[in-house]
Amino acid sequence: MSDNIRIVEEFVAAWSRLDATRLASYFSEDGSYYNMPTQPVTGRENVEKFIGQFLANWTETQWDIINIAEQGNLVFCERMDRTKTERGSVDLPCFGVFEMEQGKIKVWRDYFDLSTFMKAMS
Repeated sequence: MSDNIRIVEEFVAAWSRLDATRLASYFSEDGSYYNMPTQPVTGRENVEKFIGQFLANWTETQWDIINIAEQGNLVFCERMDRTKTERGSVDLPCFGVFEMEQGKIKVWRDYFDLSTFMKAMS
C-alpha cells in the first residue's frame, strides 16, 4: 500500500471523530476542498471552518471505503458515508478524488448527489 492511499484511508477514518481541526490537518496550507455541489474552499483555515459548519449538527458518522486506487499523485476513493445528524440520518454514496502533495491533501474533490442528502434531512 502506498503512503498516499494510507493517508486517505486515515483521513476517511478520522471523520468518525467529528473533529474539524484534525480533519483540516490532513490538508496542505493552501489545500482546497471542492464539495462539488457547493463552491470550492481554499486554505487550511477555511477548510477547517467549512468542515466545522456541517459537523456542527452531526451526531455520528462512519465512512466505509468500497474501492480505493491511485494513479501517480491521485487517490480515487469510492465510499458510503453513513451519517446521523440532529435532523435525520443518511447513507450517502460518494466518490472522492484526492490530489496529494508531500503527504498532504492538496485538492479534494468530492462527488455525491446533494438531493439524496437534502431529502434525508427534511
